[in-house]
Amino acid sequence: MSNSNQLKDSFQKTTYRLSQNGPRNVAVLQEALQSVDPNLESDIYGSGKIIEDFESKIAKFLGKEKAVFFPSGTMAQQIALRIWADRKNNNKIAYHPLSHLEIHEQDGLKELQQIELLLLGTAERVPTIEDIRNLDESVSCVLLELPQREIGGQLPTFAELEEISQYCRENGIQLHLDGARLWEITPYYKKSEKEISALFDSVYVSFYKGIGGIAGAILAGDANFTDEAKLWKRRYGGDLISLYPYIISANYYFDKRIGKMEQYYEAAKDLARRFNACEGVKTVPEVPVSNMFHVHFEKPAEAVEPILTKIHAETGVGCSGYLQSKPSDTCGFELSVGDAVAEIPAEQLDRVFELLQI
Repeated sequence: MSNSNQLKDSFQKTTYRLSQNGPRNVAVLQEALQSVDPNLESDIYGSGKIIEDFESKIAKFLGKEKAVFFPSGTMAQQIALRIWADRKNNNKIAYHPLSHLEIHEQDGLKELQQIELLLLGTAERVPTIEDIRNLDESVSCVLLELPQREIGGQLPTFAELEEISQYCRENGIQLHLDGARLWEITPYYKKSEKEISALFDSVYVSFYKGIGGIAGAILAGDANFTDEAKLWKRRYGGDLISLYPYIISANYYFDKRIGKMEQYYEAAKDLARRFNACEGVKTVPEVPVSNMFHVHFEKPAEAVEPILTKIHAETGVGCSGYLQSKPSDTCGFELSVGDAVAEIPAEQLDRVFELLQI
């Protein structure tokens, strides 16, 4: 068995995990279903009390007029950007070079919507207002991902966000929030989701990352925007006959975990401190600004995999089931803190970092 397969296998056998909220198995849905009346009526093609109540609940939470539930964030964001492009009669959109839409969606915007993408700034940092001012062409919309996942969950300051928002509004540029991890950044900003969302014309949020539901997303904005989003949702095939398993799990785990974001944030900072105290290991960013960060090792994957495999076997604590190779013979993985880390016995967690000798 190769080292990478051994690492994956050892991770899968662990009892505890540093990352996420726990196993993604059928029990996730079973737990959520126990919270509702079994006679509750299903939604049907995007209508019905169960979906409409949840949409209203999240719209209010985000401070937006209306919201639409989608089966996926990929669908929701492509539709949002298409609406803004049509409104401005300008098919040019700007976002970070490592935006999810740029590197993980098989050019969906370009192929399905003929949207032209302009890249903001450089890959290793978050976009700035100067990047927007220096665009060579006018754009209908700027997308900001908060936090910027591919660079360790980094964030601009809230003052910088306010400046970007004001500039976009003064210059007729729509501002869209890729808020897949919006919930997780509120402790750092010391601002509510509503205060952050107020800076944006449209907002996408996810229910399977920090919230830990099965799947699903919300797209929120004013009523005209969401009415148009519903039309595009039907065109995209997003109005399944019923979405209630996603809605029930999203609602249940939202209520269960939305108040834990400060806890996850503090745990992430503690874990990063422990990683940074190990020789040959660092985190990006050094001090997390959300519940997520990247762990970097100063050796190649083939040298680190046996070390992590040993840690998994001896402690029962899973660090990661993969390592991503990086330049200069280094490697790393992503860590997103949720409920799981709180279940690790203190002595087992201490032992992880005693064994982490790179």
